[in-house]
Amino acid sequence: MCVSMLSVVFAMTQGSVNLSPYAVWQALLGQGSGLNQTLVLELRLPRVMAAFATGGLLAVAGALMQILLRNPLADPYVLGISGGASVAALAAILLGISGVLMSGMAFLGAVLSTLLVFGLSARLGNTATMRLLLTGVVIAAGWGALITLMLALAPPHKIPGMLYWLMGDLSYASTPWLAWLVLVPTCLILMPLGRSLNVLARGPLQAAALGVNVKSLERFVFLLASLLTAIAVTTAGSVGFVGLVIPHMLRMVLGNDQRLILPASALAGGCLVTLSDTLARTVIAPEQLPVGVITALLGVPTFLYLLQRGRL
Repeated sequence: MCVSMLSVVFAMTQGSVNLSPYAVWQALLGQGSGLNQTLVLELRLPRVMAAFATGGLLAVAGALMQILLRNPLADPYVLGISGGASVAALAAILLGISGVLMSGMAFLGAVLSTLLVFGLSARLGNTATMRLLLTGVVIAAGWGALITLMLALAPPHKIPGMLYWLMGDLSYASTPWLAWLVLVPTCLILMPLGRSLNVLARGPLQAAALGVNVKSLERFVFLLASLLTAIAVTTAGSVGFVGLVIPHMLRMVLGNDQRLILPASALAGGCLVTLSDTLARTVIAPEQLPVGVITALLGVPTFLYLLQRGRL
């Protein structure tokens, strides 16, 4: 929690104009210079809050998918869930739709992708987990091809924005309230389900033997993971590796108790994306990099390190 607060404060102080923590505090109280208030209240605060919520959503979604499939490689991006959400969100951009309707379309795209992956792998017996992952990779490739087609057919004036959004962009994330309205209740709902999720992670047979309604819980988990991914995609675009790396790193420190992993994932994922976005907007200031580029540059070597150490 303290690290999360420090990451938010640090992000608020950094930018093309650096501010002291005291100046940020004054601006939040409506005091100080007008320039500082504009920087903090209208530019940095919404962006930082959006970055933190996006990271929390993606990390929790990744942790849930890894519980559901009992495989550390499971992730909304690997399984193609974010691809379906991205296709629907890009369609909304082409149609001029934004806000809640765009999030709704992204959610439908994520659910459609989830149903495709699970439906195509429903009769695969003991190899279902690995086949689910392979099916997800293929579905993700299909969504990628459809995204390329949409870009090829899009009006020229919309292509730059669509491309930047696909790389992960928080420049226009001025309304983070929807992401927070989903993230906070999700964490509250998952806390009492921690024991059932711990049992589910050991296998459906053990969970059923201990009285867990496996089918209902599994449906709830993948629908919730789809919703979290959809909201993250509509808030910040395509930001990868958060849901894959964060749960692994936390398990190395905290063990495999989901009552600790899930809330810690929300905090650690928020810290990662917040700090990545801070780096993205300061490293070549006043120019800004897509936050998805930073998370990929951090996530790829981390993932390879974990793989080489036999952690995956």
